[in-house]
Amino acid sequence: MACSAPEPRWIIHLPTTLTRLTEAVALAVALRESLGHVTHIDFGETTLSEEDRQFVRTRIWCDARLPHCRRCPLPADHDGLCGG
Repeated sequence: MACSAPEPRWIIHLPTTLTRLTEAVALAVALRESLGHVTHIDFGETTLSEEDRQFVRTRIWCDARLPHCRRCPLPADHDGLCGG
């Protein structure tokens, strides 16, 4: 079974009024917790950027590919093996 779509995917850029990275991470976590059941959202590839520096992105989750088309849900800089 292939895990990637054969066609280009669309990215939704969702600006916020948050001014701290920790707050933006907390919002991303809350969105994943509340919308995790929506299969069309790939939370594993969530990144954050400052409004005026959108080319510099901060990855939230590890996102390494796991068996059965899953991705590692642990923080991007986690220690040890991927899992979850």
